[in-house]
Amino acid sequence: MPPKGLRRILAAVLLALALALAGCSSGSGEGKGEKPKKPSKSASPQASPGPGDQTVTLDWKGTKRTYAVHAPPSYAPGRKLPLVIVMHPYPSTGTHVAKLSDFSAKADKENFLAVYPEGVNGGMNALVCCGSEDDVGFLRTITKSLVDTWGADPQRIYATGISNGGDMSFKLAVELSDTFAAIAPVSGGYSGRITDPDTYVPKSPVSVITFIGGDDKWYPVFNAGLTIWQERLKCKEGPPTKLKQKITRTAARCADGSELVAYRLPDMGHSWPQGKSDMAEREAAVNATDLIWDFFKSHPKKAT
Repeated sequence: MPPKGLRRILAAVLLALALALAGCSSGSGEGKGEKPKKPSKSASPQASPGPGDQTVTLDWKGTKRTYAVHAPPSYAPGRKLPLVIVMHPYPSTGTHVAKLSDFSAKADKENFLAVYPEGVNGGMNALVCCGSEDDVGFLRTITKSLVDTWGADPQRIYATGISNGGDMSFKLAVELSDTFAAIAPVSGGYSGRITDPDTYVPKSPVSVITFIGGDDKWYPVFNAGLTIWQERLKCKEGPPTKLKQKITRTAARCADGSELVAYRLPDMGHSWPQGKSDMAEREAAVNATDLIWDFFKSHPKKAT
């Protein structure tokens, strides 16, 4: 294995190459999202919590922002449910990632809230791109509202997403580590100049499960980012487990008590394993949505 310094230089070179290829997004040109649906009749700055789907609209720093909330049939006021925020790639929509991930169906079976925020102009201001909005602040605001208004359990708040949404998951883990218990980036990574300082890590434990494809042109960047994450958080990785289709699963325990689980799929591109829409790797031997939820429900927020 190359020395630590050489690995970081290699990661920086690979990032520069990836950015040159990508334009402004790790998913640029690949997130063929559907057009946003019109807000439901219940859309309003103050939605009325209840089972089913609602679109909530708010004025965030002078910009109209929306997010869709899916509550399971079992939803009832006063019952604390886990919250999973699912973020779309760039350029795309919450409608697209809802269909791709099928997290609403999972929420119905497992009794949690699934939320799909809309980025501005199809993207979120994540680690590498895409925009200049204060999306960390926006997501802090909506998670607080979901705790206060919908009764989301503050000890079980999670984030996932693909591509730009996966990058954003890492950003939330670092900048809102007091809020999120675990994240699940899919075909996304811990990269970009913002991550250069060794101090750019969670201040409280945030566990990670991630899925990256060997045929993804950004695989070297994503893989290098996982190495740096483990070095900074002093994670000890166990031997890899070999699965079908030459998929490997690695698990690492970190000094702060968090975990990092990584699935590397050698034949997958920039995709969601067993997804149900554009950007899906339908033939993958693992189901990302199922594994993400199993990981989330076993990782409530750790006390610091």
